[in-house]
Amino acid sequence: MARNVRNTIYGIISSEEWTLYEQVAVAAMDCQRLDVAKDCIGVLSKQFPGSTRVARLEALLFEAKGEWAEAERAYALILENNPFDQIVHKRKIAIAKAQGDMSLAADYLNKYLELFMADHDAWRELAETYVSLQMYKQAAFCYEELILAHPTIPLYHIAYAEVLYTMGGLENLQTAKKYYASTIQLTGGKNTRALFGVCLCTSAINQLTKGRNKEEDGSELQSLAAEALLKHYKQKAPSKVPLISSMLKNMKLS
Repeated sequence: MARNVRNTIYGIISSEEWTLYEQVAVAAMDCQRLDVAKDCIGVLSKQFPGSTRVARLEALLFEAKGEWAEAERAYALILENNPFDQIVHKRKIAIAKAQGDMSLAADYLNKYLELFMADHDAWRELAETYVSLQMYKQAAFCYEELILAHPTIPLYHIAYAEVLYTMGGLENLQTAKKYYASTIQLTGGKNTRALFGVCLCTSAINQLTKGRNKEEDGSELQSLAAEALLKHYKQKAPSKVPLISSMLKNMKLS
């Protein structure tokens, strides 16, 4: 009985030791102490030959050295044995972004989402990547997916509205205005960005339609948004009230 307990304790200590080697290796790479990381990975490699976990660390060391091609090859070998290795797919995306190749990062993100469609952080990252590439139609699709999955998160509503506003055109502006309005509703009227968004959309729509597209609900919404903006700046930054008031007058909203 005592021997079994002792063996169990030794097993726990041994397991913690190898975990510590792994943690030190990762921390050393973060600090650019690549010599320390290499030594730790070497110890782990001898202890666990053929381990996927160690193979990931070896590939990560290539990344830390800036040896992107070697890291790509190392990750490709891991994926041959396990095409659903989520960590490795994410590392490939990180390599593309580290090299500034956002188009490749978008391609990798799309492949990743084919396997892991429920990863909402990846959808958001893909949307932001598309925005950086000025591929707004594709970014809008990503935000639509996020809103379907999380309809009560204001961040997705306002991001979608901003993409539509950037795209322009009457239909996009009208839809953008609705999503700015939903952001205002979800935040209890406290999102200044969304209030500005409603005003900007209204002004742009009026310019496109030359005032022919006015609706009672829309008119009331823009008036409330303008009033809320003025109230906000009177409370938080009184010195900016004349500037905001002048801006709203120029947009013919006050």
